[in-house]
Amino acid sequence: MTDPSGSPRGAAAPADPPAADRLDRGSLSAPHIVFMVIAAAAPMAVVVAILPIAFAFGNGVGTPGMYLVAAITLAFFAVGYTRATPFVRNAGAFYAYIAQGLDRSLGLVAAYLAAVCYTSLAAATCGALAFFSHDTFSRLLHITLPWPVWAAVWIAIVAALGYRRITMAARVLAVALTAEVLLLVVLDVAILADRGLPALELDAFSPGTVFGAGAGVAVIYAFTSFLGFEGTAIYAEEARNPLRTVPRATYGAIAVVGVFYVLTAWCLLAGVGFDQASATAAKDPGGFVFGLSDRYLTGAWTDALSVLIVTSSFAAVLAFHNAASRYFYALARDGAMPAPLARTHPRFGSPYRAGLAQIAIVVVIVGGFAIADLDPLLNLSTAMTGFGAVGLLALMATTSVAIAALLWRKGRRGWAATACPAIAAVGLGAATVLSITNYPQLTGSDSSVINALPWLHVPLVLAGLAIAHRIRTRRPAVYAQLGATRVEG
Repeated sequence: MTDPSGSPRGAAAPADPPAADRLDRGSLSAPHIVFMVIAAAAPMAVVVAILPIAFAFGNGVGTPGMYLVAAITLAFFAVGYTRATPFVRNAGAFYAYIAQGLDRSLGLVAAYLAAVCYTSLAAATCGALAFFSHDTFSRLLHITLPWPVWAAVWIAIVAALGYRRITMAARVLAVALTAEVLLLVVLDVAILADRGLPALELDAFSPGTVFGAGAGVAVIYAFTSFLGFEGTAIYAEEARNPLRTVPRATYGAIAVVGVFYVLTAWCLLAGVGFDQASATAAKDPGGFVFGLSDRYLTGAWTDALSVLIVTSSFAAVLAFHNAASRYFYALARDGAMPAPLARTHPRFGSPYRAGLAQIAIVVVIVGGFAIADLDPLLNLSTAMTGFGAVGLLALMATTSVAIAALLWRKGRRGWAATACPAIAAVGLGAATVLSITNYPQLTGSDSSVINALPWLHVPLVLAGLAIAHRIRTRRPAVYAQLGATRVEG
């Protein structure tokens, strides 16, 4: 028997941790959360590194339209995601949604997968950050250091910021994000001032172009460019009035990132010419945006873009670190990871032990690639990005189903509560399948080892189910509270 909340009758209410081990409640406003989740999407890195590849190897001039499709699909996801906020407020967002909407064992699996995926994305972005740091600092300041040294420096800074109060990280991300977005907006404006509005061809949004040749690959690029926005619910325990803050942050993140990507992709195509964009991008994807900057602005502006790629990558590493460490914390608090990881800093309210554990794992991953003398961008970044992206897309699709089931049981039925999550589940499920079937295009690698990484999710799922079974049989009271809401009102 269960009560209306889905908990077994007679089960104890969720044991809230002592004040010394709680996250810093009420510290984050909606803008704070928006900055952190958009930073995880790394807009500068997407524009410079992913959009040119989408132009060249995806659906070409249909790229803006595909990004619009992704934004609309994720908006459907957000409708259900935010409707469920009154019932799910837990630092392990996917974990709690799936545990309460579908099954606690599946929720625990989702938590482990999310922690692994966010950690892999942090390591992947750290590889890109080290690569860009080596290139930018050696070219502009003649400071030449091996990429592992740059990785070590940035990891140390991320660890220090993650250790402190979350608002400190939010302020750092706000500055970095504002600078990179403004710089790219200026480039967009410069292109339109030179080419005129007629250069923005509407064919970029025609169904035949958007869903034509290369659409399967374009879907992957579009959806992976948004990864990180779903992190709004992760900060529900630290938000001021989560019932208002989390929805505002979620919709705000999708709107800002969606509009930015669509308009910037459209303007970049106009800058080169729609008839030449795919061929130009294929010749030199890495220099595509820099070439437009030199053409429509100045070399100094291009240098600034180079610097902001570094800050953008750093912001993404920090955002992924914050997300992963909160999953570690939530799991430890619920008895599914070592208890010491559930301790928070007595002054800053940060999950500092979980954060340091996550940093240690990133060090092992990055260090392993460094010892093997592999490339930080072509090997580390591609391998870990693909692995993390496939896992998160699958988790978002599953979360959509869980949200629909949860809201149905809560008596919330209709377009917003059930239809929107169902539409999102179909779209995200399709994106997941396409990501797996086109995985070599996602990683950009010919390595059979790298392209087999998605299969590692299978043993992770099996291990999670085994742990859930062990907890259920040996500690039923603990199992009954997996993924429970931790903050009222």
